[in-house]
Amino acid sequence: MAVQAVAQSTQEKLNTGVWGGGKLPFNASWGKLMMWFFLLSDTFTFSGLLVGYGVIRYIHDHWADPERVFNSIPGVEGNYPLVFVGLMTFILIVSSVTMVLAVDAGHKLQQEKCAFYLGLTILGGLTFVICQAFEWTHLITHGTTISGNPWCPDNSCPAFGQLFFLITGFHGGHVTVGVIINSIVFDRVWKGVHQRKRDYELVEKVGLYWHFVDLVWVFVFTFFYLI
Repeated sequence: MAVQAVAQSTQEKLNTGVWGGGKLPFNASWGKLMMWFFLLSDTFTFSGLLVGYGVIRYIHDHWADPERVFNSIPGVEGNYPLVFVGLMTFILIVSSVTMVLAVDAGHKLQQEKCAFYLGLTILGGLTFVICQAFEWTHLITHGTTISGNPWCPDNSCPAFGQLFFLITGFHGGHVTVGVIINSIVFDRVWKGVHQRKRDYELVEKVGLYWHFVDLVWVFVFTFFYLI
């Protein structure tokens, strides 16, 4: 009997103590915490790619001039340096704003507004991916491949094409995945799944991912198009 009482007392201390569970690290749910861990690991991946790009570019005597490489708009004649990629960047940043509005609407349990802004976010992501496809097509058509490009004398910087397609493709893959996930969440919001539960945390979690994708593009844009 005494042993049972001791065991019960010990269990109660465990349940109410530090190891008893029920405590949210950083006041965040398990799902959001795991999303942060994933984004942190992805940060290391993109950081490694961009640092590698910087090192390889530094050791080359010649490199592609962004104002010559990215100087066209699909379907428009003329020389417009960085205008098209600037438009792509603007679209992605606006999609991040609409995601903020979707999360805010979810917090306020406003189902229709949340679905509306999620839809705009998806539209922005799709537009960005389509624009990137046009950009890739233009570069490939003008001779930029993973084995060479016409932007450096005597094909002295073949790594430009390799790194450009690798890093922008990796980022574009993240945007595509984000569009797919946002579409799934949009369907759930539209059907009222989260409204019935009175819980829109899933919208917030995919919002974290989407903001990360947008933030990474700022660095990709800076490294490839501005420097």
